[in-house]
Amino acid sequence: MIMKMGAGDEDDQEPPKKILKFRNYAPKDEQLKEKKVEKVKPIDAAEGLSEHLEKAKDVKDIEEVNIATLAPRKPDWDLKRDVAKKLDKLEKRTQKAIIELIRDRLKGEENLADAVNTVGDN
Repeated sequence: MIMKMGAGDEDDQEPPKKILKFRNYAPKDEQLKEKKVEKVKPIDAAEGLSEHLEKAKDVKDIEEVNIATLAPRKPDWDLKRDVAKKLDKLEKRTQKAIIELIRDRLKGEENLADAVNTVGDN
């Protein structure tokens, strides 16, 4: 015995009746004229729109568009920024090393000149 659940419930309930509403159709029958819906006046959108436009103008004046912020950056801009301090230190050390090498070379030339002078004096 297979019983359908709710089979008895479906018979008891009637589908809801549809209500006729005539929005664009003008019925000629007197009974149907009662079902005609009055025309609805559209709301005045100009009032609300003008308020939004005024608010938008204020925001636009405050936030000036900066072309530099809109331009795309190079993909490695952040790497260059992070390495800049380290490169400055390295540049200073390189300059000190070059100066020290030049001083050593000059001392070597002075020693060579002294050696030539001492040989010439003999």
